[in-house]
Amino acid sequence: MPTALITGATAGIGAAFARHLAAEAFSLVLVARDELRLAKTADQLKLRYGVSVEVLPADLSTEEGLARVESRLRDGVDLLVNNAGFGNAGNFPHVPVGNEVRMLKVHCEAVLRLTLAALPGMRERERGAIVNVASVAAFFTRGTYSASKAWVVNFSESAATTVGPRIRVMALCPGFVRTEFHQRASMDASGIPWFLWLKADDVVREAMRDLAVGRRVSIPSLRYKLVVAVGRLIPRGVQAMVSQRIGR
Repeated sequence: MPTALITGATAGIGAAFARHLAAEAFSLVLVARDELRLAKTADQLKLRYGVSVEVLPADLSTEEGLARVESRLRDGVDLLVNNAGFGNAGNFPHVPVGNEVRMLKVHCEAVLRLTLAALPGMRERERGAIVNVASVAAFFTRGTYSASKAWVVNFSESAATTVGPRIRVMALCPGFVRTEFHQRASMDASGIPWFLWLKADDVVREAMRDLAVGRRVSIPSLRYKLVVAVGRLIPRGVQAMVSQRIGR
């Protein structure tokens, strides 16, 4: 039975990955900060799918939390989903520097270190996969959040070229998804048109299909593929000016 480790596993896209992989008979290792919520999620998955579920409470913005998850990954997993992430309320340069550094720690340092921890075992077994959850924001100049997610995309594509054909690395770049993300960041999402919202379970299904065929970047839904394609035709300077006018 293959094993998947998922960070940010108790809500949103992470929880959708947990449900999808449990239905595919993966054993799960769930990582999140809230130990009580982790335990509740694990119990629900065990009851519904009859799979083994291990909980690993860890705050990936801390050295202790990162080290704990690195240690578990060195024991071996078949799939790593680097999903943990968050947004800051407010725009650069008005966000406290401590919050910005914490974002870089979770979005960039954690992705780098957990990937490096998982790779030796995957190379030894000559199989494995890593999904790094980024965002369509990575393709646009929209503040420090998009900058951190651009790093995730670039890193994932670069890693995919060097780890060998039997190990797959993919950046997942969803658009707006119905999760707790905006509420936790105290962001007003009321002005986002209904047709731009995606369901987390649909995002995960498309991501797993893209991973299976070896895509290095997955952009779920045709609407967002078009958004990114058009965005790539717009000069970065124009993007930045539009971003400043409409906010984040």
